[in-house]
Amino acid sequence: MNGAAFKNAQWIKNQAKKLGFLSCGISKAGFLEEEAPRLENWLKNNHHGEMHYMSNHFDKRLDPTLLVPGAKSVVSLTLNYYNPEKQADPKAPKLSQYAYGKDYHIVIKDKLKQLLELINREIGTVDGRVFVDSAPVMDKAWAAKSGLGWIGKNSNLISKQVGSFFFIAELIIDLELEPDTPVTDHCGSCTACIDACPTDAITNPYQVDGSKCISYFTIELKEALPTEFKGKMDDWMFGCDVCQDVCPWNKFSKPHQEPLFNPHPELLNMNLKDWEELTEDTFKEVFKDSAVKRSKFKGLTRNINFLKKS
Repeated sequence: MNGAAFKNAQWIKNQAKKLGFLSCGISKAGFLEEEAPRLENWLKNNHHGEMHYMSNHFDKRLDPTLLVPGAKSVVSLTLNYYNPEKQADPKAPKLSQYAYGKDYHIVIKDKLKQLLELINREIGTVDGRVFVDSAPVMDKAWAAKSGLGWIGKNSNLISKQVGSFFFIAELIIDLELEPDTPVTDHCGSCTACIDACPTDAITNPYQVDGSKCISYFTIELKEALPTEFKGKMDDWMFGCDVCQDVCPWNKFSKPHQEPLFNPHPELLNMNLKDWEELTEDTFKEVFKDSAVKRSKFKGLTRNINFLKKS
């Protein structure tokens, strides 16, 4: 690899840090050979449930050069969202930490666009696209390939330094950059996430049946929630953090420094009664520009009603 590829990679990593990203790693763009059979089996076993979009664009999902013609590098970035603050009422239905503040798609896309602009200004004209969890990109696979962590038994990307409470995003560009190397797996014999999963969605180490996951039920599933999971939802109304909360590596998580991820003032203080009597106006106010809008008022109230004990 030439000197310019190394120098440009270092410069991009420094800029990413200045923009508030937690980490930045680089991989050579190309076909994800190891991931192809895994993805095929996962889809064949219907572990994607009603997430039909997961079976679309199979080839593009595995090869970024089909998404960005002439792509040479995948720049993977992580952004911390860990918030040690919890909801005040222990009986209140729970919300995954990542959804406390402003929708991460908006926050991260802005940062990625700034990074791409900086690259064009400093290095020269670079063609590329920014991706935040909304296109057929296997972000965890690319982040692992670029050394930002390993994919754990709960299928999340885990870092020895900071745990797993972070978002993953990519810049796929036609600029040759010095690639990083993967890190080793440090899950060892630990089975904390498998043992703790309320719905047994982690069917085997490193294998998650998405169609049994609480996050899938509360966000992706548009129909009625399956009655066999009544009483097994651990009070989660949107998303689920159980497999991250129990992961020993998350004792290294540090509070995020992104003001836009701070929760709406009312959010953490709402009690069980407030949630059970949630109106559409309150929903719009508390979740303005939030990822929770994805479930819509109708979806969130369906989830809250499903959690009722009687």
